[in-house]
Order: sequence, then structure tokens, then C-alpha cells
Amino acid sequence: MKTMNVGIIGYQFMGKAHSNAWLQAPRFFNMNIKPVLKVACGRRKEPLQSFADNWGWEEVETDWRKVVERDDIDIIDIAVPQHLHYEIALAAAKAGKHIFLEKPMAMTLEQAREMAAAAEDSGVTHYLNHNYRRCPAVRLAKKLIDEGKIGDIYHWRGAYLQDWITDPQFPLTWHLQKDKAGSGPHGDLNSHSVDLARYLVGEIAQVTAMTTQFISERPLPDADAATFKGGTSGAGMGKVTVEDASFMTVMFKNGALGSFEASRFATGRKNYNFFEIYGSRGSLIFNLERMNELEFFSKDDPEYAQGFRTILATESVHDYIANWWPPGHIIGYEHEFVHAMVDFMDAINRGTGIAPDFYDGVKEMEVLQAALDSASTGKVVVL
Repeated sequence: MKTMNVGIIGYQFMGKAHSNAWLQAPRFFNMNIKPVLKVACGRRKEPLQSFADNWGWEEVETDWRKVVERDDIDIIDIAVPQHLHYEIALAAAKAGKHIFLEKPMAMTLEQAREMAAAAEDSGVTHYLNHNYRRCPAVRLAKKLIDEGKIGDIYHWRGAYLQDWITDPQFPLTWHLQKDKAGSGPHGDLNSHSVDLARYLVGEIAQVTAMTTQFISERPLPDADAATFKGGTSGAGMGKVTVEDASFMTVMFKNGALGSFEASRFATGRKNYNFFEIYGSRGSLIFNLERMNELEFFSKDDPEYAQGFRTILATESVHDYIANWWPPGHIIGYEHEFVHAMVDFMDAINRGTGIAPDFYDGVKEMEVLQAALDSASTGKVVVL
């Protein structure tokens, strides 16, 4: 079997999710190209080595430029905070490396456009990892929509809610600093929601939004506060420079109306990625916290039997499932990343594109930026 060497930049949360997926993909799916975990890159040698040893990366490197420039690296997996995406992606494209990039794509729309142009000019396969597109239940929703089962779409209602920073003593991590995160949950969480809405409903034509901040200052973190559980250093307080919650309403080009809510202050919600789609013939409901299920209402059912039904998307006819377990044996969050790696490698093998790609990232950034512009001006922004 043909092999391709992968260099991963970043070894925290997404580094672990990606590493697991690179390992599991060829074990469960028939692939024409097998990924080789060649080199892991991060700033701190000791935890990086521990990460590499645990996940089976052959080598470690603390300078990402050296990884990108290596002739024996075919794929650059970018799993670092988004303020680092732009420079690494441009260098990878220039070096002719295929690019697997975590979301959000970039800090600004201008950066995203430049990254997309560079990737297209280089002819490499480029992928923006919105892993929720690869939930079998979400793929089923797409199939039902494409087959006309819910008719003309009238409404998208989405919410992505978490609660991990409700404690005022939670430290000022990079997620809360505009120069590193770009924005708060609007970019982090709504990027997923916008991608799903574009995938399932269509392009967005105009945007209105508002944002707010609930806690303006937080304790400065320990020097090694790299995770959500970091402590405080006693070094004082720092200013939060991103929003804590956002609410966005949109008009889709097909005439549908949509709402998007994103917050890290939704007490009790851990990773509540939820959407409802209402159409002329039926409706769909998805909740990531029950990711194997899709709720479906059809007006075509007999009147005496109408009602929302819950479909367990674990049959072999559902996308990806035949490679996993028998019906009813559910899959989880990590499997979406495996599906992404399988599709990414297949796109490289076939020389075709894969969605969402950097072009999709640009369209997404257009919507996210329009919302921030609307929130600052109080005006509707037409795309």
C-alpha cells in the first residue's frame, strides 16, 4: 500500500483527536494510501515527546518551519490555535504539502482569502476540519433534504452552547484573548454552526448580530495553564478581549430565515450543538449530545401516525457505519475525525477536492465577519 508521511503541528486537545484518527482510519477503512505518523511539532520538548511516545509519532520537532520544509513530509496537519494558522498554511502550500487544517480557518477574512488562493495555486488538497459534517446522522439529514423529504426549507434554528468559563475564577487562557483567538464563541462555536447551515440549507445572503461580554477581567493563568483546568498564578487580573456570547439572525439566499446562538455561559450545557430545520413537507432535529440520532417529521405520513420519529443512524446503509459496529452499537465524537481522515486521504488519492475546503472557509469567514460588523454597527450586513 502507498504511504504518505504526516507532520502534525500542535499536540493539545486537537492534536490528540487528530492522532487517534490517523491511527484508526486505516484499521477500520480500506484506504489506498496509509498515513504514517512521521513527526509531531510543538514548542515544549518534554510534553511534546510524551505526546509523541503515547500516540506513535516517530520524531519530534520544535520548529514548525523545519517540518514544513522537509522533503519527506507529504501532509501538514495544523492543530494549533488559529492565530498560527495563516503563516503555517501559507508555508505548507508554498512547499506543496497537502493541508489538513482545524477550524476556525484564520484570524481575519483577508487571511482566509490569501490562504485559499495559495492552496489553490499550489494544487494541493486542502481541507478545513468541520468534523460534524461527518456524523452519520448529519449525513442522513443531508440525504433527506436532497431527496426533497422536507420540501422547501423555511427555517434554520441553531445553537452551540457550553458552560466551561462560567466561573469568574477561570483563568485568562488564550481562548479569551482576541490577539490569539480572533473572537470568542462566535468564531469558535458559530463557525461549526455556519458550516452546517451552509451544508444543509445553503448560502447566506444577509446577517444581523449582537454580542455581549459577561465577565471583563479574569485571573492571569499559570505559565503552564494549557488546558481548561489551569490554575491562577496570583499575578493579578487580565482583560478579556473577546465576546462571551453572540446571537445572529440571517436570511439565506433561498429565502429561509436562520438564527444562531453561541455561548460559553449556558450553565449545564457541555457541548450542546443543536439545530432544527423546518420545511414545507417536514422537519429535522439534531443534537450532538445524542449524535447517533436524527429526529424526522414528515407530512407525508398518514395523519393518524404523524409525529417526530427518532432514527438511530447506526445501520450499515448510513454513511461510514458499515466500517464500524453492528446496528445499535453507537459511535462517538472521535469517529467523526476518523471519517475526515479517510475522506481526506481518498481525495488525495483521487486528485479530487474535499468539502469543506479553504473556499468553504472563506465563505464561512465572510458570514462570521459580517456578524461582528453588524454587532459593532447595529446594521444589517448584506453579503
